[in-house]
Amino acid sequence: MSPRPSSDLRLDLALVGLALVDAWAHTGIADQPAAGCALLGALALTVRRRLPLTTFVLTLPTALVTDAVLAPMAALYTLSSLNRHRGLLAGCALAYAVIDYLPWPWSSLDATELSQTNNLFHLSYTLATAAAPVFLGQLVQARRELSLRLADICEARENERMLTAQSVLAKERAQLAREMHDVVSHQVSLIAVQAGALQVGSGDPETRQAAATIRRLSVQTLDELRHMVSVLRASGTSPTELTPQPSLADLKRLVDASGIEAELETDLSDDIPPTVQRAVYRTVQEALTNVRKHAPGAMATVRITHRGDSLCTTVTNTAPTRRALSLPSAHHGLVGLAQRAQLLGGTVTSGSTAEGGYELHMELPVERTR
Repeated sequence: MSPRPSSDLRLDLALVGLALVDAWAHTGIADQPAAGCALLGALALTVRRRLPLTTFVLTLPTALVTDAVLAPMAALYTLSSLNRHRGLLAGCALAYAVIDYLPWPWSSLDATELSQTNNLFHLSYTLATAAAPVFLGQLVQARRELSLRLADICEARENERMLTAQSVLAKERAQLAREMHDVVSHQVSLIAVQAGALQVGSGDPETRQAAATIRRLSVQTLDELRHMVSVLRASGTSPTELTPQPSLADLKRLVDASGIEAELETDLSDDIPPTVQRAVYRTVQEALTNVRKHAPGAMATVRITHRGDSLCTTVTNTAPTRRALSLPSAHHGLVGLAQRAQLLGGTVTSGSTAEGGYELHMELPVERTR
C-alpha cells in the first residue's frame, strides 16, 4: 500500500486543527454565529481535495464574519493547485479580497472611509493576501506537471536507449551470422569433405571408422551452424529456438556418437521435467567432449540415478593412454554447467580420481511430472 493517502490524511487533519485554533483565537465564544461560521470553514477543509470549489465557498463566511484567515486561504490555495481555469481563480481571489476587506455587518460601512489612505493600504494588503495562495497553488501545479513531463521524458529516453541497444545487438548478430556462414561453415565443410575422402581412400579399417566419425560429426555441426545462423539473422522478429531441445531419450545416441569408448548406465523414465533433462544432457555432452579433448584413449562411464528427491549424474573416465593435443578452449564449459545447475537449485562438482582419471558429478532436485 502506498504511504501517500495516509500522509495526505494526516496533513488534512493537522490543517483542520490549525484552522480551529485560528478560529478560536479570533472568535469569541459568546458570538455563536461567528463561531459556527468558523467551525464550518475549518471542517470544510476535510473535503478540500475532492471538492475544492465547494470548500472555498464554505470558508467564505469565515472571512466575512471573523478575522480568521487560515481556512479560506488554505481552501483558495487548494483550488488554485488543482484548477487550471485562470478566470475562475481570479474571480475567487477577488471575492475573498472583497469579503475580507468589507466590515461585518455591511450596514456599518461608511463610503467616505474608502478614500482614506489607511483603507487603501488595507485594500492593497487584502488583495496581496488573496493573490498569494493563488500564485503559490499555480506554482505547485506547474511543478507537479513538470515532474510528470520529466518522468515521461526519462521513460522515453530509456525506451530510446533500449531500442538503440537492440539495434546494435541486431547488427552484431547479423555480422556474427555472416562470419559463421562465410568462415566457420566453410571450414567445417572442408573437414567433412576431407574426412569423406579419407574414409573412401584409406585401406585401414580403424582409419575409415575414425574418418566416418569425423564426417558424421562435421555434418551434424554444419546442421547446427545453419540453424544458429538462421536464428541470428531472425533476431528481432519472432522467437526461435537455438537448437532442438534434447532430452534423456537422446543420451544413448550422444554416447554412441561421442567418438570414445563410453558406457551409459541409467534406468530413468521420461517423467523428469524437461529443464532437468536438458541439464543432464548438456552435462554429459560437456563431460564427454572434455574426455575426448583432454584424455585420449580413456574409457568413460555415464551413470544417472535417483537418490531420494535428487537426480545424480556422474561421468567418470579412466586415465588417458595418449598425450592430449593442444586444442583451443575458452574454459567456459564447467562454469556454464555450474551456472545451469545453480539455476535449477543443484550443484556441480568435479576433480581428479585416485586412478588418474577425472569425475564430473551433478546433483539436481527433481519433482516428478506425473
